[in-house]
Amino acid sequence: MIYRTMFGSLLLACLFLHLVVSIPQPPCRRCCDHIPPLDDAATLRESMPAMPEVRTYINMTILKGDKGDRGERGTPGKPGIEGSPGPRGSEGPKGDKGQAGAPGDACKSQHSAFSVGRRKSLHSVDNYQALIFDTIFVNSPEHFDMFTGKYRCQIPGIYFFNVNIHTWNFKETYLHIMHNDSEKAIVYAQPSDRSIMQSQSVMLPLQEGDEVWVRLYKRERENAIYSDDVDIYITFNGYLIKPEIEKWPEMATRSERDDYGHEV
Repeated sequence: MIYRTMFGSLLLACLFLHLVVSIPQPPCRRCCDHIPPLDDAATLRESMPAMPEVRTYINMTILKGDKGDRGERGTPGKPGIEGSPGPRGSEGPKGDKGQAGAPGDACKSQHSAFSVGRRKSLHSVDNYQALIFDTIFVNSPEHFDMFTGKYRCQIPGIYFFNVNIHTWNFKETYLHIMHNDSEKAIVYAQPSDRSIMQSQSVMLPLQEGDEVWVRLYKRERENAIYSDDVDIYITFNGYLIKPEIEKWPEMATRSERDDYGHEV
């Protein structure tokens, strides 16, 4: 009984296999048979349409939120390095005229001047003689001594002096402008049958107490100078040119003045 059942099952299997083999099947094809050979790959790429480039775009207006509150002011940073000076700017408009200031103090002027004359002739004697004058034209502020015929310096500085004389006919004229006891300039004329005017000038630096005068030479040389009561032929003049120290108002110091002596 068992053998009969096994034989029947085997027979059915053989019949089914025969049916499957006898049914015609389509030929086998590979999935890549439609791709052209490698030699035609370049031609294929040229014929295929270009693929569009895909770029991601995000609309920020959709993602932007509402404006927040203003934050607190931060602490100041460290100062930076000083920059180089910029170019000079254009000149600005002229300003309005200012108000006039108060009048300043005038400087204390220092002056000394004299001019004297002699109406009498003078002849030489055994000793030297100082020329004495009898007429005053200017003596301000009386620094010239009419009794001694000498100018005495009261303001140290630079001075100018001048002497004019008239010679005597046939007599020699021989005088000196003296600074203390030192001869500084000579007035000389040889004897002549004609009388003439002679003049001499000199500038001298003087200190306080110095004396300037005119000296006639002594008798060993016969000399004389001429004058009369009508006209004055003999004159002696001098004045201060520049004081050694300028005196300014006490309220203004030396540093408060410019190169011209004006207050600043």
